[in-house]
Amino acid sequence: IHCDIKPQNILTDEHRCAKISDFGLAKLLKHDQTKTFTAIRGTKGYVAPEWHKKLPVTVKADVYSYGIVLLEIICRRKNIDWSFPEDQAILEEYAYDCFEAQELHKLFADDELVNMRQLERMIKIAIWCIQGEPSLRPSMKKVLLMLEGTVDIPIPPNPTSFLSST
Repeated sequence: IHCDIKPQNILTDEHRCAKISDFGLAKLLKHDQTKTFTAIRGTKGYVAPEWHKKLPVTVKADVYSYGIVLLEIICRRKNIDWSFPEDQAILEEYAYDCFEAQELHKLFADDELVNMRQLERMIKIAIWCIQGEPSLRPSMKKVLLMLEGTVDIPIPPNPTSFLSST
């Protein structure tokens, strides 16, 4: 488990192929181990909710962080930005609100040309990745298939619905 997926830890090589760096916080799991209990690790804004609830951590924690990074790339802004109005400052919440209200155009400047169908696909993938319930998050293999367009992407639930029910 990398434990610190964020834009600063994603580099590109000479072929523009993404490479993950900085494994200083990484946690190795044994071959037959699927989860672990460990002290909170990572960078604020990218840390999966289970870290804060002292629940066992799995590879799905990195899926969550990837979803946050994907939202940042799509919307071209940081995950937490208090220069925005309060209801827009936390990108993961604002992106879901825009998705639910079918107002994805609000995530971009008015003069930007955006393929709205592709935008909706990418936002749905990101929302699946940031689900509060780790078991609802897709595997990274499934994320890749969704990005490639080889599997359907169902409508994601509100990512915080699990958090508010526990």
